Amino acid sequence: MVRKVLFLRNEGNEMPFHKVNRGVQVISSVCWKSEVVCSVKQKYEDDMKKILQKITVLVAVALPFTLSSPVGAVDAVRVAIEGAYPPFSSIDAQGQPVGFDIDMAKALCEEIKAKCELVVQDWDGLIPGLLAKKYDAIVASMSITAKRKRKIDFTDKYYNTPGRFVQKKGAGLDVTNDATIAGKTVGIQRGTVHDKFISRVFGEQLNIKYYGAQDEAYLDMTAGRLDLLFADSVVIDDGFLKKEAGKDFEFTGPSYSDPKYFGEGIGIGVRKQDTELRDRLSAAIKVIRANGVYKTINDKYFAYDIYGDE
Repeated sequence: MVRKVLFLRNEGNEMPFHKVNRGVQVISSVCWKSEVVCSVKQKYEDDMKKILQKITVLVAVALPFTLSSPVGAVDAVRVAIEGAYPPFSSIDAQGQPVGFDIDMAKALCEEIKAKCELVVQDWDGLIPGLLAKKYDAIVASMSITAKRKRKIDFTDKYYNTPGRFVQKKGAGLDVTNDATIAGKTVGIQRGTVHDKFISRVFGEQLNIKYYGAQDEAYLDMTAGRLDLLFADSVVIDDGFLKKEAGKDFEFTGPSYSDPKYFGEGIGIGVRKQDTELRDRLSAAIKVIRANGVYKTINDKYFAYDIYGDE
């Protein structure tokens, strides 16, 4: 009967080797120099090769997911902000982003236990940058609209405020009366829901001047190059009317919030495939609404709850 043994070679000398491998008892014996390597040794080596091959395949498959930090186990979320939309987003004297959107982004990242990495991005490049994977989410006061939802997905809303017109004090412009505004020039930020609304509802009565950032429209208004502004009521109140530059201007006309133009509120934009990130952020919005964190942030900037209807 041939004994199946495993030997260890050491400096050309053969020695007995005792080993139990996954329940297989290896019998002690001696393999002489003239003998062929025993079958148990060969089987052990073959088994190890197979195991190593499987490990290599698993690592090759898993490594790309580890490097790209999948949402389910993400350590950090790269958040795009605009930085030119006070009081929601602006850059302070020290060059740091500040505002409601920034505080909201940080609070939501903390709730989902992820580091918040802020990326400043011009408004026109926000969605293209998200699709190009320059960042993972957009927290930039972006309205949830059907048109945008064809390209990206959104969380539940985190606030909802109406749009309003602003005129110079005493100008007497009645935006509900076409005769008083015919031929006047209104400034709006390009690519926003306010752009869509003005273009479709007031496009025949008003001359429209487009701007890449809201602050640019404020400058032209104070310089007398515009008769009207139209923007989010909170943004235009806190970012312009309450400032020294806006002291000679005032709201005119009603508030506008038709979902057909203004969407379902302001949400956080994510890529369509990132459903887990979307759901985690939506859940986090509900949590901070319930635990008082949202109110603390809200009250830091506004005298009333900007969330809108529950």
